[in-house]
Amino acid sequence: MRTWAISVVSGALTLLAGSAAAQAPLPLWELGVVVGTGYVPDYPAADEYSGRVLPLPYFVYRGSVFRSEESGMLRGRIINRERIELDISVAGALDVKSKDNIARSGMPDLDWMGQIGPRLQITLARAAKDAHIDLEIPARAVLSTDFLHLHHIGYMSVPELAYQNENFLGRGNRIKLALGATFADREFQDVIYGVPAEFATATRPEYTARGGYMGSMISFGWIAPVTPTLRVVGQVRGDYLGGAANESSPLFRSKTTGSLLVGAIWSFARSRGTVTE
Repeated sequence: MRTWAISVVSGALTLLAGSAAAQAPLPLWELGVVVGTGYVPDYPAADEYSGRVLPLPYFVYRGSVFRSEESGMLRGRIINRERIELDISVAGALDVKSKDNIARSGMPDLDWMGQIGPRLQITLARAAKDAHIDLEIPARAVLSTDFLHLHHIGYMSVPELAYQNENFLGRGNRIKLALGATFADREFQDVIYGVPAEFATATRPEYTARGGYMGSMISFGWIAPVTPTLRVVGQVRGDYLGGAANESSPLFRSKTTGSLLVGAIWSFARSRGTVTE
């Protein structure tokens, strides 16, 4: 999976994390496996797509402060109120091999990336017991590594307005409809869109990126229980990147991109003890 693909996977699985509106008791911890397949752009504004099957271990710990959630994020809650939650979270993304992308051919690979920072979630309205509208505002530092060196490569934020329902149609289905925008500083965007002089060609001129707006997205995700231990997950997403700060980069190849993800989550072990979210 590409770096951009992991954000799509994470976004879909975040539906499982629930919120204060979900009152059903859940196991304190679960252990299992996630298998997903996606068709996604290689990076924001890429015109090349990749599809791959991705199996991952699945571990959830629903502590009151420290949590490992279905989205793959590690979180530490600082504030947890009925309408406001503030946490420090950690997330990751896989690498991109430039030899597999024509636009980046001959350039350095995009290394594995990690993100860490605070996230504020404000519940703006509750439409019903299980339905709510949230505003999420994250601010994260981005790190990259080749497992020999660790580098800080900038900052990014993806504020999002989302409608969520944890019991859609009364059958335990979870849905999330979200609108969001991505912003990042110059350093991070130069990693994605910059072309150093030594990698410039006749069709890929030298380019230094700018910080600012990267694009907007709309997504719809769902989780459907099949059995008490098996769930299916899916997400469709569209991105519009017109007007982005680096639209003039030679690596900026498309103003519109789309993504599709489907997968399954099997939980084969869980605690007897339960918690109420």
